Amino acid sequence: MGRVFSNMSMSLDGFIEDAHGSVDQLFEWYTSGPVETKTANDGVTFNQSDEDAELMEQVVAGIGALVTGRTLFDLTQGWGGSHPVGVPVVVVTHNVPTAEEWPHQDAPFTFVTDGIEAAIAKAKELAGDKDVVIASTTIAQQALDAQLLDMISVDLVPYLLGSGKPYFANLANKPVRLENPTIRKGNRATHLTYEVRY
Repeated sequence: MGRVFSNMSMSLDGFIEDAHGSVDQLFEWYTSGPVETKTANDGVTFNQSDEDAELMEQVVAGIGALVTGRTLFDLTQGWGGSHPVGVPVVVVTHNVPTAEEWPHQDAPFTFVTDGIEAAIAKAKELAGDKDVVIASTTIAQQALDAQLLDMISVDLVPYLLGSGKPYFANLANKPVRLENPTIRKGNRATHLTYEVRY
């Protein structure tokens, strides 16, 4: 069975977006190399270093489902019904969008309204033996608080933003012990993964 992990690009001082909500500097590693990396969404292509492209290919191959929140879903307009990772998406929300709001009714998106446990359970079902990735700080924190998060992944970017939105804040159970790090060097990012110890 796969594991549940969260992933975010983060500044050296712990922020996943700046004070204005921008992620431009944090996402430089997606566009700072010679290797064209295609995604499952025709409108999204990356240009990465050899190291970053190889890592992304390995990670994406192991993902079976993605969990996100309604904020990111709305911000990206649901990726036009095709997430770049090319896997089923579980959206945690209080309100399921209507057919008028979400014209891609046949797209592999599931809207879950009854909390993080139900969302993770659905994502695991959809993922089968593959991993579930959480692409939301709020959902990642809820999963961590509910002891549903197996690993935390950070694409550590060499910027000091000074302020912004932190990866984790207001943890219910602290401190949280992380173990067995894996470290991979990339271009404009160092990729870290830790196991969570409960």
